[in-house]
Amino acid sequence: MAELPIEELKRLEAVTAELMQAFDISAPPIPVELMLQRPKDDMWEQVDVSQLSGTFLTVSDYYSPRMSLARLLARHIIWSEWGQARDLKRLSANEDLLRAFARILVMPANMVEAMNKSAHTSTAVSLRFEVPENDAQTRLDELLLYE
Repeated sequence: MAELPIEELKRLEAVTAELMQAFDISAPPIPVELMLQRPKDDMWEQVDVSQLSGTFLTVSDYYSPRMSLARLLARHIIWSEWGQARDLKRLSANEDLLRAFARILVMPANMVEAMNKSAHTSTAVSLRFEVPENDAQTRLDELLLYE
């Protein structure tokens, strides 16, 4: 993982908190598919996930398709007027930041931190947030940067 700017990650956390509030999401797992299918007014174009080809979805892990959808959601957000109003379009030029945004979307800091400290393992986070273990570990590593 490339070194990611902490201030940028914190800004993406704030954008994610705004999204969680708009969609009234207070606990994992984050309903990525529903967010794509039923965006709030003036956010992004709805996506018919049933029309996605099987080659689009990564299936190396049981939860890999959710991360593929999270990256798709991140892309829709940054290219939308809603995302552009929050200066997210520039993320499109940085794949590492885009992937970090996708991880933040499905594992918001406040929800990970709400877990018991003993549950801050890649396995526990993977199961709670329904994400691949390697993404859970990367997210836990990112959260350590905030301390």
